[in-house]
Amino acid sequence: MINFQFVRTSVIKTALGLVSKDSKATFIAGGTNLVDLMKRGVTAPEKLIDINHLPLKQIELKNNVLHIGALVSNSALAENQLVKEKFPLLMLALKAGASAQLRNVATVGGNMMQRTRCGYFYDTTMPCNKRQPGSGCGAIGGYNRMHAIFGTSEFCIAVHPSDMCVGLVALDAQVVLASIKGERKINFIDFHRLAGTTPEKDNNLQKGELIVRLEIPINNLNKNFHYLKVRDRTSYAFALVSVAAALEINNNTISNARLAMGGVAHKPWRLQLVEEFLKGKPATTATFEEAAKLAMNGAKGFGENDFKLKLAPNTIIEALTLAKAKA
Repeated sequence: MINFQFVRTSVIKTALGLVSKDSKATFIAGGTNLVDLMKRGVTAPEKLIDINHLPLKQIELKNNVLHIGALVSNSALAENQLVKEKFPLLMLALKAGASAQLRNVATVGGNMMQRTRCGYFYDTTMPCNKRQPGSGCGAIGGYNRMHAIFGTSEFCIAVHPSDMCVGLVALDAQVVLASIKGERKINFIDFHRLAGTTPEKDNNLQKGELIVRLEIPINNLNKNFHYLKVRDRTSYAFALVSVAAALEINNNTISNARLAMGGVAHKPWRLQLVEEFLKGKPATTATFEEAAKLAMNGAKGFGENDFKLKLAPNTIIEALTLAKAKA
């Protein structure tokens, strides 16, 4: 880890000014991922701007939209009564992530910004286009058990590690970003990127921008829902495959559906075509099996992760079945 400057501010405008003037400055909040990356030499910012004292810790309902400040901790969000009542799918996704100790420190904005846990990305002696563009992808033809089966490219097959983000993409969240020029809002599904030819770019956040809040519109998907995470051990393990499923069911017919996956792509993987397929269909095992088959269109394994081609559809079927069972 290199020497770095540490600056603390409690004013959003000041924080934005500091990072916009210095190309080697970055924000730090909980630091649960950034500090690890710095220790391993994967990233080396010369200035850290501590934003923990910015006024971004609100959780409030405004005009049927839940506003969540970027500095709300994962644990505070999971335990919030509004979230439990209105967005229980998000609560389950949050509680599936990391450990209780990390959730107490990790922030919503930081969770969105966390980087892949691919071993080649963390090992600076190995080739990784995400860490060093043009060096190659060690995971292709290497150890790739945890890697992507959707949206891959010849440049990168890493996966996005967040559970929270899988829940958020399923709930049609929006992200509010601030810069010295003002605020802009984008759909959560457009925040993260597929690897393509630029795997070093995890998201569409521009230099000098700060995540200030999330906005989630109220919906009727808080009765039949489930977040299913398949992993190697019960606690503190990243997903092999995860599924966020929420259904609106009337007289055993699905009138609305949300479905997203984690552990399978470079970004949270929303299954919008499958959602459309489910609408108007009976909430039966046969329907869920057809949906799972449709969800796997375009999936591709890379050897050691071929088992995901079977695990993924089975996880979808199980998540939908468990969502239906809630009443």
